[in-house]
Amino acid sequence: MPDISTPNIDYGQMTQAWDINDALMGGTLYMRTLGESYLPRWPNEEQAAYHHRLSVATLLPAYEETISQNVGRVFAEPVKLSDETPEKIREISVNFDMAGNRLDVWAQEFFRLASQYGLAHALVDYPRIDRRATRTKAQEKATGARPYATLINPRQVIGWESEVRDGSVILTELRIRETVVEKSGDFGQKKIDQIRYMKPGAVQLWRKSASEAGPAIWFVYDEWQTSRQDITLVTLYTRRTGFMCGTPPLLNLAMLNIKHWQSQSEQDNILHVARVPILSVFGLKEGQELTIGASSAMQFSDRSKQGVEYTEHTGAAVGAGTTSLAELEQQMRMAGAKLLRSENTSTKSVDQTHEEHMQEHSPLYTMANSLEDTLDNILQIMAEWLGLDNGGNVDVRTELETSEQAFNSTAAIAIQSLRQGGDIRPVDAVRALQNLRIIDPDVKPEDVVTELNNLTPTMIGDSDEKDQ
Repeated sequence: MPDISTPNIDYGQMTQAWDINDALMGGTLYMRTLGESYLPRWPNEEQAAYHHRLSVATLLPAYEETISQNVGRVFAEPVKLSDETPEKIREISVNFDMAGNRLDVWAQEFFRLASQYGLAHALVDYPRIDRRATRTKAQEKATGARPYATLINPRQVIGWESEVRDGSVILTELRIRETVVEKSGDFGQKKIDQIRYMKPGAVQLWRKSASEAGPAIWFVYDEWQTSRQDITLVTLYTRRTGFMCGTPPLLNLAMLNIKHWQSQSEQDNILHVARVPILSVFGLKEGQELTIGASSAMQFSDRSKQGVEYTEHTGAAVGAGTTSLAELEQQMRMAGAKLLRSENTSTKSVDQTHEEHMQEHSPLYTMANSLEDTLDNILQIMAEWLGLDNGGNVDVRTELETSEQAFNSTAAIAIQSLRQGGDIRPVDAVRALQNLRIIDPDVKPEDVVTELNNLTPTMIGDSDEKDQ
């Protein structure tokens, strides 16, 4: 019968792809513990032989390294806060999660999770305040209470409900599975599973009863009211399949990596067989024994009827296996590079579609823009908790933007000529200069034009005239 721990139907449909991600991110040792889940045992293969083959199998970390490289491309430089960001938010960014992580470090892990699972969650929370002891804002501030962000692995979010309000989908219920460690006895510890059940304005913690008389049941362990009438969960999507749903954007690469794991094991096994020749002896009498070694010799009376020989593998299968592995690795390179390619399907030259060059409007670049928007939403919720109107903006400097930092004088002169000739509006010239990173891209073009039109005139010749 369903209870508080029963996951949504959509959650169950996402876990199959997530299992593959977790297996590959766990590396060789974790893949070995999964055994036949990803390395099937051959028909008639003895259990001892299989365990030996499994114990020497190694994983090519193509999937893990591709994700790390993509994170590095997105975070080519530390994230920057806009000039409009309030000072209180800047102070929070130094210890963004109340665990000692700066905003840029926290954001990298946030993006890494989303790159693995297709989505990642951040819960913007505020410490519980004892209103009996803390009655004023000054007393609350003295306790050090302030908003913070907590990373939530999508595996933890097992249930949710939503409704549409004014054309937007609003989260109305949320269930998060958690594990807490508590002290047990004088020196021991124990892990306790619990579920955080959130509704607008209220939070409950559910735990399992430890009754020995019957089956364990879930009960409300703790509950409290919150000051906000919404659920402050912010979700970053890298490959969205629905509300609160996603799938790994590099799932095709993950499947190829699993295939490589299996094929590499077979190749290692056949190499082991091929490297060991089989000794064949013919013409021996009943009960006759031979000693084989560097310091021993064999004696036969009839060369035509007696003798020894080695039977060796031709190596054809070894070569075919090597070629197959090389082709698999090339396919993985192509699958891993798809996030760097533009969605434009027009015909291009080979240089234009080089798999290691991150193009504007590529899926990875779009993910970086989504990350910026998500971080802005987190800052805004923090600002509202602090009583501020605006939380500021975050600028994520990708590899593409960093590579274009060199001043493009030709393009700048062309923009200036068009502006002076009256062929483009001032606001359009500002937008073009923002694309060249000459003007801050996060500033509103209209504000830049207004500022330029209201500059205080400078009398360059005044000082020289006074000296004369």
